[in-house]
Amino acid sequence: MPRQATAALKLHPGALRFLLAPLCCAAALVGAAQAAPPHAKRAPAHKVAAPAAAASASLAHDGEAEARLIEIYKLIGQARIREALKRSEALVTDHPNFSLAQLVYGDLLTTQARPLRAFGDVPPDIAHGGLEALTALREESQLRIRALRERPPEGAIPPQFLQLSPRNKHAIAIDTSRARLYLFQNGPEGLKLIADYYISVGKSGIEKTAEGDLRTPVGVYFITSNLDPKSLKDFYGAGALPINYPNPYDARRGKTGRGIWLHGTPPEQFARAPKATDGCVVLANPDLERIIRTVEVRTTPVVIAPSLRWVPPASVQVENRHFNDVLQAWRNAKASGDINRLLAFYTPDFNVNGKSIADFEPLMKVELGKMRGRDIELKDLSLLRWTDSADTMVVTFGEVPTGARTGPVKRQYWVREGPQWKIFFEGVIG
Repeated sequence: MPRQATAALKLHPGALRFLLAPLCCAAALVGAAQAAPPHAKRAPAHKVAAPAAAASASLAHDGEAEARLIEIYKLIGQARIREALKRSEALVTDHPNFSLAQLVYGDLLTTQARPLRAFGDVPPDIAHGGLEALTALREESQLRIRALRERPPEGAIPPQFLQLSPRNKHAIAIDTSRARLYLFQNGPEGLKLIADYYISVGKSGIEKTAEGDLRTPVGVYFITSNLDPKSLKDFYGAGALPINYPNPYDARRGKTGRGIWLHGTPPEQFARAPKATDGCVVLANPDLERIIRTVEVRTTPVVIAPSLRWVPPASVQVENRHFNDVLQAWRNAKASGDINRLLAFYTPDFNVNGKSIADFEPLMKVELGKMRGRDIELKDLSLLRWTDSADTMVVTFGEVPTGARTGPVKRQYWVREGPQWKIFFEGVIG
């Protein structure tokens, strides 16, 4: 949801109990129901509100539906059931495809007739047939409230963003353990968190390794294009932003697959279950529309992590300076014109589009010859770090020889081998 909206979502303790402990939703609602007047009107359980008018749907904006749902949770925690019911009815009227909101609305209607047995207290015959969907909705509820309760520290950033250039106007980080996407703006003062949204990932979870494994990849990626929704099936909702999976690090480890996108939901769905995609990252359409309007193709990094750490920006500067020293040594080696000195910075299994280091060496010699010993400037440098079983760095820069106005934009992938950093991929991207 928009960053400015989260400040208003400090939850009453009763609302947290309603959401987080086993069956605590039921306990909170039961207590609220007992507090309701005895003459409260009986209503049929889990009545579905009528579809919204077109005018109401057009007012939807990113994070709005989730913010309204959280306000309803707060009211329930405060035992203000009538107001919660009124707001729930308005929410499902405006968003009839928001399944979680419909479930909460149904529970609130049920409390007018009897105490609840559990969160999502649907009739046994319906519950048995839809147990998987009901379980997914309960998990979605817990993930949404957890992400809003456990906010990132003010001003903190994920440490993967070691250094961004002015060309990286925005950045995205995804915490799959929280089913949450965080949108950043990059300005003169550094990264600023401007919004965050609930997301869905692969049916089989994360750590994609093969085509068709129904998993979402983890790593450092970039948005490669913006697909016009008119060219897509309704299934993809408001549009799609493909990312560059498999990236060179994925390819080095033999990972396969393609077509990993950030995309929306079909008209009949407001949001997907936490694990419901074929590997893509899926958002509610209003949230995706905000992202599409905001980010830039090719320069927006997307970090997808099993879990995000949050650190003060100053804490990454030590590693930033260390790697800049390594990069300066590579730059000096290239400026020297000494091919052997330069080759010492590349791994034996270096590979670019099937070309080995032996294949690449003649091209490097030609490039060195053109430079004639001139120094090079690395413009618009960005450093993105990824650590799993290995320590890697994704480095993007404009390589401009002294005396030239422009030069190619290059991207390198480095890996730490013992105490040394070495390059296993290098390519021109612009």
